[in-house]
Amino acid sequence: MSKQLLIYDRAIPVSSETHRDISVQVGKNYNFASTLNSSPLLAAEFSAAASEYVIVFAGTAEQVFPSIILGLEDGQNLYLDAEGAWKGKYVSAFLRRYPFVFAEVADTTSLTLCVDEEFEGLNSDGKGERLFDSEGNRTRYLASILEFLTGYQGQFERTKLFCARLVDLGVLEAAQARFAAPDGRNGSMTGFFTINREKLKAIPAESLTEMFNTDELELCFLHLQSLGNLSALTRMIDANLPKSDV
Repeated sequence: MSKQLLIYDRAIPVSSETHRDISVQVGKNYNFASTLNSSPLLAAEFSAAASEYVIVFAGTAEQVFPSIILGLEDGQNLYLDAEGAWKGKYVSAFLRRYPFVFAEVADTTSLTLCVDEEFEGLNSDGKGERLFDSEGNRTRYLASILEFLTGYQGQFERTKLFCARLVDLGVLEAAQARFAAPDGRNGSMTGFFTINREKLKAIPAESLTEMFNTDELELCFLHLQSLGNLSALTRMIDANLPKSDV
């Protein structure tokens, strides 16, 4: 079965009828993202992510969204150790919200809370946090999940506006990450966009002022700063190579 929303196998609506006796045990295992070589990133996360990740813009020339690069090849996530623990200091909100997600209700503007039924931490043994109490009411845990995802959705819309401005201003360009792995392999990663510094400098003064006032200009420079992390990402390939006993 193909995955929904990158990491969700089977996301279904959360309801007291279906999940009254269900608990969720969330640990520090991120194996669900083991084949994810990039993760969407909200604009509000740029500051926290820029020091250790490469931030790019994924999508098409007409519509993009920020992402952090997790691996330089398909199905490669260099930020997971053998036990599934995250090796980076910061974990994106996209990953932290798992196994929950908001999904659009057909033919409406409403969103409904869903949970990935394939998540290994979903259980009826009382392990972790319950979603509903014995009377079918939301628990504090479920209320906190709803609050987190509502905040995420708001930031998601804010990020879309930022990206739309970049597209409208024409400052994005298709990019390619070339790398020479420590094991001698050469490769490249394509399919993403970066900001052209010279085009950014040339945008109209009115737009520049507006972007300064909304902190969007800072986001642009955090993105450009983060591109310097590519060399560190390449070195991580060597750390993930099998070690010889000889």
